[in-house]
Amino acid sequence: MFNFFKKKPKDDGTKIAAAVDGQLMPITDVKDDVFSTKMLGDGYAIKPASDDVYAPVSGKISTLFPTKHAVGITTDQGLEVLVHLGLDTVELKGEPFEAAIQEGQTVNQGDKIITMNRALIADKGYDDSVIVVYTNMDLLNSVSAVAAKTVAHGDEIQTIEYK
Repeated sequence: MFNFFKKKPKDDGTKIAAAVDGQLMPITDVKDDVFSTKMLGDGYAIKPASDDVYAPVSGKISTLFPTKHAVGITTDQGLEVLVHLGLDTVELKGEPFEAAIQEGQTVNQGDKIITMNRALIADKGYDDSVIVVYTNMDLLNSVSAVAAKTVAHGDEIQTIEYK
């Protein structure tokens, strides 16, 4: 009748998707101390096997860097998710990146956001790892660990729980 004694369903957390096809790795394995020490926040990284990068979460494009090497997505819950394309690729001044989105646009998890020219990044001597970081960790209770494995974009690879 009033369901006073009915248990609330357990919150299984928010599922985070793989942003790109490739080899998943813990963020602590990224060859850059800013990411590997979780200075910017927790998350994951993927050594990509394709050039197309997809939204790991649904939300609003809050930042598209002029060099297109990084995209910020803010979820409805206010979580800021940074999708960073490669290490030190800001120095390439946007050359290997083509944005499929623009600032202010709403995206769904799995929508294509960027195409990156991995061959050009490698030719210029840069690491093309795609790093996904939750930058305002104060909103989260937990972030599940990830284990190295091959993934396809859209695969559920991590779970976060909001406070």
